[in-house]
Amino acid sequence: MGQEIIDKLEMLEEYINNLRELQQHSLEELDNDYVLRGAVERYMQIALECMLDIGEMIISMERIKRPDAYKEIFRTLGEHGILPEAFARKIEPAAGFRNVLVHMYVKVDLERLYDNLQNGVEDMELFLEYIARYLAGKEG
Repeated sequence: MGQEIIDKLEMLEEYINNLRELQQHSLEELDNDYVLRGAVERYMQIALECMLDIGEMIISMERIKRPDAYKEIFRTLGEHGILPEAFARKIEPAAGFRNVLVHMYVKVDLERLYDNLQNGVEDMELFLEYIARYLAGKEG
């Protein structure tokens, strides 16, 4: 399971790098270029799914009671000291945004998408950092 988590972390890092490159575009460009918008939506979706998958794997690995809903994964990681609790609460809405991207893609609010692109990627990087630190502590 450990290598599987590491593989997912590497994928997440790649998606974050792609999102960082896409941050250079303006809201107007995102509105006028459906291919660009599609790229942002897709990379955002798979990055968030990657984070949730990593969370589920760690919950399983640690034999923690599995949360009932996707949105509870980050909270569960916070409650068990895997993520700082305040950070877990802060990123909890990201699971809901992932659901919007997957199930309500026609209704994705452009400004919310742009805001997540400009401001949410840093939280993805922090998540990656916290999980890597947690895993390193498990090895030591």
